[in-house]
Amino acid sequence: MSRPPTPKLVTKATLVTVSHAIERAALAAAEDGPMLVVAFFQRLPYFERERQVYERIANSAAITVLGLVADNAPDLPAGTHLVPLGENEAYAREWTVLVLTPRFGAVLEAYDREQVDGSAQTLESGRLFDASWSFRRDDALHKALSVQAAVADRLSPGARDAFAGVLSYVRDVPAGAGETRADAVLDLLVERTERVGTELARARRLGATPDGSPVSDPDEVRRWSGTGGVTASGTLPVAMLAVRVPAPHQLPEQAGRRTGALRNEGLIAVLSGVLRDMDRITRLGENDFLLMLPALAFDDTVKLSHRLHADLANAAAHNPFLAGTAHMVVLSTRQRPFPEGRILEALAWAEREGVPVARLD
Repeated sequence: MSRPPTPKLVTKATLVTVSHAIERAALAAAEDGPMLVVAFFQRLPYFERERQVYERIANSAAITVLGLVADNAPDLPAGTHLVPLGENEAYAREWTVLVLTPRFGAVLEAYDREQVDGSAQTLESGRLFDASWSFRRDDALHKALSVQAAVADRLSPGARDAFAGVLSYVRDVPAGAGETRADAVLDLLVERTERVGTELARARRLGATPDGSPVSDPDEVRRWSGTGGVTASGTLPVAMLAVRVPAPHQLPEQAGRRTGALRNEGLIAVLSGVLRDMDRITRLGENDFLLMLPALAFDDTVKLSHRLHADLANAAAHNPFLAGTAHMVVLSTRQRPFPEGRILEALAWAEREGVPVARLD
């Protein structure tokens, strides 16, 4: 029996194309025996986007198995069978789409790296996975056997029997010749999808903000973080580093109309100077800034807060309009939308108590 190829590091945007290709294959009319379909979506919001597709698939498949992490049993289409996934088990980080019949097989297997491609325009499209895919029947059979061994006890007796029945049919029929040709076609499509995505991202970055400011407005943050779109709590961790600087009236009185502008320019230069390509900065208020740092470890974010304190002090030594002090809050969140209310409460507490860096573990 063959095995899927060595995993490649690819973005979610590319995997969506592969996933849709396999789902389209499941929907194609064919007289090739009973069909097994398995799809692990990680979280319910990702399935909801494809609900209508799987309603149609369930109408023609012998069995359709869906794996999800969900607090409560979700309302799924008739004919589908739920495999409830634990928050911390390996399958919770896996994106799998599998179609298997006696004459055909296709499989996508992707493992969430909980990292993001810095060139992507949104957190979701830039999520990185170790992924492999194949249009070879025996590769799909190998994965189906693995899934059966791991989760069959979470299915009803009827679903287990249907799952085993398809596998029995498949084992009785030899794989067809020429499957490597389908793999070659898919590999070419994936390669071109990645290339086009990279070129588009580069073009968008060149014209990202009309005024050239590194500070994203609320609408841009919502678009980038996926709020209002297809995203889900519980997946990609994003470090939050909130900064509250003294209000202008708290600074020594300075002459000149440009006091406010010079203060803001100095602040933004310091704060944006620590950002990576995938990071964003926005305002939470006149004197509050929020740095959003995907996949940055909590301890590294604490270290970054100390670096910012030092950078602000150094900048203030050369800019009389800039305060050299600040209060900061550090946390790591998997929540969508981001917990801005909690962050503002913590900033107010840090300022009131005179805490330089408050940690929200």
